Amino acid sequence: MQYSSVVAVMVVSFVNSGILSLRRAIPVLIGANIGTTLKLLLFAAIGFSAWQLASVALPLLALALPLLLARSPRLKPASNLLVGMALLFLAIGLIRDHVPPPSAATMGFLHTLQDLGPVSVLLFVAIGALLALTVQSSSVALVLTLALCEAGTINYSSGAALVLGENIGTTFTAIIAAQAGNVWAKRAARAHLLIKLLGVAGALVLYKPLLAGVATATEWINGADPRSDISVLKWSLAYLHFAFNVLNGLVLLQCVPWIERVVTRWVPAHNAPDAQHRLTYMEDPMMALTPELSLMEAQNEAVNQAKRCERMVGMLRRLLLTADPKEQAALHQRMAKYARIGGQVEQELDRFLARAGAEAQGEATMQRIANMRDATRHLARAGGALFQMGRALEQRSADGLWFEPAQRQDLLGLLASLEQAALIAVRSLEDAEANVLKDAEQAEHVLRQYRSRAQAAPAEEAGRTAQAIRSGPVLDLLLRTGEEAGEHLLQITRALAGAS
Repeated sequence: MQYSSVVAVMVVSFVNSGILSLRRAIPVLIGANIGTTLKLLLFAAIGFSAWQLASVALPLLALALPLLLARSPRLKPASNLLVGMALLFLAIGLIRDHVPPPSAATMGFLHTLQDLGPVSVLLFVAIGALLALTVQSSSVALVLTLALCEAGTINYSSGAALVLGENIGTTFTAIIAAQAGNVWAKRAARAHLLIKLLGVAGALVLYKPLLAGVATATEWINGADPRSDISVLKWSLAYLHFAFNVLNGLVLLQCVPWIERVVTRWVPAHNAPDAQHRLTYMEDPMMALTPELSLMEAQNEAVNQAKRCERMVGMLRRLLLTADPKEQAALHQRMAKYARIGGQVEQELDRFLARAGAEAQGEATMQRIANMRDATRHLARAGGALFQMGRALEQRSADGLWFEPAQRQDLLGLLASLEQAALIAVRSLEDAEANVLKDAEQAEHVLRQYRSRAQAAPAEEAGRTAQAIRSGPVLDLLLRTGEEAGEHLLQITRALAGAS
């Protein structure tokens, strides 16, 4: 792609949706920083020369267009690659044609900042970061830096400081994109920033030896010293950009767990159970995922929702056993929040899977997407039933009713069965190969026992106490609604297996 900021945004999206863990995202970000160094080498090679890049880009597009119409799943990625290369050449040509070398009058203030000693280096690092942040493109910022060097406006040391600063500025695109994501997305974006900050800090500590080494390499490769010959200055900055990212990457690859710990403390999760992956980036037009990757994203989101249902069962158990009004109010509020999240997840997942289904070509993939849509519907209905159980317990408290020990044991047994059903749903969503149909059938048998008990309860009222009779309707409602929630949870396993 030759754009580390775009790769960083994609990585943030993958972390946000659960496709990529934070620890594995950090090496990807380091690799993206190394891969994008080819861009500056390309700029240095073609610079502002008279070579017409359209003469290369247009044939690439002509070759890619027939491949875009091909039905083969192997040819489409190749066509996308060719189109991307063609657009890159056209973009470089547009930058070259529409970003003329800056005049001394326009950028003269930079020349006056070069004689302040170490302060000059820090100022140019800050200017480079601000420049990349302002134009939201490290490519434009690097081209401007090369133009300034070719025009003689800045010297070797100042140009190197600008390049270091632009490495920092390019990280803010991912930070801005992560603001709409969850805590994991924010941590991935901060990890990208931390990687650059540590690298620039190390480069500034070894600034003079680093510049001397790059100058020696430039003189050996290009036959001139960049400190005295402006014609090779652009090459020295390209080598510096390459060396900075490669050396920084090699060092920080040994510190991935430490980086993960730092960004985890930097962006803490204030409410761990609620800090779950959300569907923010599924609507992002930059994320043109394949149907298979879309299905993987949806599967991760469904797993999170199933785990929310499991936690809702735990909240129902606490509501049943606690008599503290404050704790009851907090639990009711949290269950209402989970119910709202569940409704949003169902709508967004259904739209997302419908769009992925329209892109799918293979029959097997289309069937898996259809099965996942059925599973997410059952998941939403299970969450709704659990919320209704919470409302029934809330009404019980408002009416001053309580359950006798035998009734409470029935409900605790039902909740244990629901928890087992939720665990089966999570297992089937996490691992498509997991054989949990037998477990689902056994759990369904237990749930039917509770349904039979709820149906037989009115006939047993003669032997009950007055309190048991008063709370009987609430108990019946809880048993029936709980059996409904369990049925939906177990239907998830059947839907994923295509047996519903």
